[in-house]
Amino acid sequence: MEKSVQAQETCNEREMNQDVNAHHPNGVNGEGDATIEKDDHFDPGVTPPFKIVEIRSAIPKHCWVKNPWRSLSYVVRDVFVVFGLAAVAIYFNSWAVWPLYWAAQGTMFWALFVLGHDCGHGSFSDNPKLNSVVGHLLHSAILVPYHGWRISHRTHHQNHGHVDNDESWVPLTQKVYMEMDIFSRFMRYTVPFPIFAYPFYLFARSPGKKGSHFSPYSDLFSTTEQMDVITSTVCWLLMVALLACLCFVVGLCSMLKIYGVPYLIFVMWLDSVTYLHHHGYDEKTPWYRGKEWSYLRGGLTTIDRDYGWFNNIHHDIGTHVVHHLFPQIPHYHLIEATKAAKPILGKYYRVPEKSGPFPFHLIKNLARSIKQDHYVNDTGDVVYYETDHELYKFSRSKAE
Repeated sequence: MEKSVQAQETCNEREMNQDVNAHHPNGVNGEGDATIEKDDHFDPGVTPPFKIVEIRSAIPKHCWVKNPWRSLSYVVRDVFVVFGLAAVAIYFNSWAVWPLYWAAQGTMFWALFVLGHDCGHGSFSDNPKLNSVVGHLLHSAILVPYHGWRISHRTHHQNHGHVDNDESWVPLTQKVYMEMDIFSRFMRYTVPFPIFAYPFYLFARSPGKKGSHFSPYSDLFSTTEQMDVITSTVCWLLMVALLACLCFVVGLCSMLKIYGVPYLIFVMWLDSVTYLHHHGYDEKTPWYRGKEWSYLRGGLTTIDRDYGWFNNIHHDIGTHVVHHLFPQIPHYHLIEATKAAKPILGKYYRVPEKSGPFPFHLIKNLARSIKQDHYVNDTGDVVYYETDHELYKFSRSKAE
């Protein structure tokens, strides 16, 4: 099963490298024929004047090499830190220590997710069995169904930037948005509620989409993938059972302090980082439909972010543009690959704002985008987020 999935992804990667013709309303045709107007205004929705093969050629060959021993060393490092943090917190058992532990351990849970994420892409190693075993161990430990997530995340990468086919943080059309009740709209577009959405997404996906990451019969999966999904769901249930047993052994309150609160911090990291990869830039990024969409144009709407001290801790996941275009590149080569690709990308690469030790500057980007980016138009092949200016009148009237 793993070999067939890997073969499919390899086939998809070959297709990504082929020229994808697109037609722009301004008369720009083909990804190799476009020109950008030589003025101060840059339209990110215009077809880029380069091809994906040009970006690939600019990246050094060694950046594509996966070293399983190096990948495993990151796993050992992170697991050691996770158990070390837990041991220290349990030893001191002080309210002066617990908040620091929660922040640190939740961050480390997020780091574990990123390594499992690499397994899902096959950038952890060239061995599908090793990827699957490590991915299941890491993701099940933080209550993520590995194969269910892996397949839906592959769908996200293959269709990123496509209004109808994308999977992660996909924009709602105006029609779907207007069909939502006011309470659902308010919860989805009011901080901090969206940054706790991930567990709900695993069970029910996004509005307008059906299925679950736990059900082998979900629209997300083909019949050949059903056993993979069942395997991951069983692993997830075993982890839930283990946590329940530990609650009986050490007590519910202790488990909430040791595991529950860090899990919530992890969810906050996951939702915030993945959202900021695709939203919240100073200038709105385009979304596509129909012939306007291509793998390259969709990937170029992705945004790199600087997380200061956390860049190394969470394995440079903020270096996201090149990762989206070439998910087979290991995380420890992404910075070098990005430097090599930037001259080709030009203005299509959005240089991330430099962070201090802690990325507090991203809070404003996250809050502003959630408050303003509500839906896209029902029609049009190149669309941008629009704002429902009536939405927050609901909360103000309730307060009054």
